[in-house]
Amino acid sequence: MGAVVEVKYFNSFILKKALNERQVGVDQVPTWLGSTGVPSGEGGGYPVVPLANMEAQDSWLVEEARIRGGYNNTNVDYGVRAYLVDEEPNSSIRFNSLIYSGVFNSRTGINNTNVFSVGEDITKSADPANGSIQKLYAEDTNLNIFQENKVSRALIDKDAIYSAEGQGSAVSTLNLVIGQIVPYAGNFGISKNPESFAVYGYRKYFVDKNRNAVLRLSQDGITEISNYGMYDYFRDQLGNLSSTEKALGAWDIYTKQYVVSLQGQNIPVVGSNSYQTLSFDESVLGWTTRYTYKPEQIFSVKNKYYSVYEGKVWQHNYSSNANDNRSIFYDTYSDSSITFIFNPNVSASKVFKTINYEGSTGWEVSEFNAARSFGLTDISNSIRPDINNENLSIVSYDEGGYTQDGIQYYAGFYKKEGKYFANLINNSQETAGEVIWGSSISGVKGYYATVTIRTDNSTQVVGSGGKARELFAVSSEYVESSY
Repeated sequence: MGAVVEVKYFNSFILKKALNERQVGVDQVPTWLGSTGVPSGEGGGYPVVPLANMEAQDSWLVEEARIRGGYNNTNVDYGVRAYLVDEEPNSSIRFNSLIYSGVFNSRTGINNTNVFSVGEDITKSADPANGSIQKLYAEDTNLNIFQENKVSRALIDKDAIYSAEGQGSAVSTLNLVIGQIVPYAGNFGISKNPESFAVYGYRKYFVDKNRNAVLRLSQDGITEISNYGMYDYFRDQLGNLSSTEKALGAWDIYTKQYVVSLQGQNIPVVGSNSYQTLSFDESVLGWTTRYTYKPEQIFSVKNKYYSVYEGKVWQHNYSSNANDNRSIFYDTYSDSSITFIFNPNVSASKVFKTINYEGSTGWEVSEFNAARSFGLTDISNSIRPDINNENLSIVSYDEGGYTQDGIQYYAGFYKKEGKYFANLINNSQETAGEVIWGSSISGVKGYYATVTIRTDNSTQVVGSGGKARELFAVSSEYVESSY
């Protein structure tokens, strides 16, 4: 009698002769347990009498690997296997190569995305001298390839034919998926920081740590945007990043700015973390803002900008009628500040007499340093001293207001014709070489001045939810020093 055996192994199966116990009250007779599968003792489910309760001559196991058990018959095997070229293939890592599968067509139901036929040319390699491929970005009918030391583009479903004059034209081909790889001009890449990549329209932004550069790739090629007034800064900061540290980048769709966060142990400390987060604005071609938040991930969805911090997703630029959340990141408030450098009439020694600004109330001067040939003059003993102190910093309009004998006075900024003004009072120590000594000078003397103006934390701006400040211009009146 034939038997059907459910084979659970690669090339063998087991037959067992055991006593039949399915019929109660009937003498048990030996039965081949093959037609119902492997016995329970060997992984099957057919009930058999335990081997200990059987006579030795009534039970035995047969392991077979050949059909019908005949000599030199065909082995039990998987049969034909598609695209298997080696029983023990040796793996290799091609860090500069691309490989693509078969086609996917949702309309016809064809899905060959798991088919990699060795009989077809399905690989394309970039120059290995430019390092590994770190990022791919498909744009229209081109594929942008970002290597460590080079950025290239590959034609998709077409190739390029060049004339004798060197002019190229794209031609369609039937069997070509990835066409010729053409490098962009410039020896720039994305290093090992693909997380710095961001895209908006036809502009792509990324960081090349190896060359201390922040770059923009657009239709006119690669531009080094870190040269817009920040070359020294990025040279120092990117030089401090190790290969395992991050240069996180994203496009802020709300403010239309590229945001990059440099995060590493050797980055100058902000608060209790080592990071620098800042943004680039295309409308002014400059780096306009430095932020006080350290994101784990940043991205934009539709018209909103988000970041991830400690496993939570935070929406930026959010405000409501009840509360304006300006200068609040991850539920922590920080004063907003801007630092200016006053350097008119570069070669002349000057006396800075006043400081004024155009904008809303709520701004104060936390630091004013005048650089002379022999050092710095600092008019602020502390960031926020008491207004009755002899050595006053310049407090805001509201915080500096006080009443004496029924008359309103202002110890810091005062308002005149819609602008805010304050006198600069010198509190420097005597220095050798001065004709008029130290604080006897009216104003602050120096070749140039560095001033930091920031928001206070008490002024309530009407109609802004409590914390909005506007600042349009900051200037200083000065005279040339005659000493």
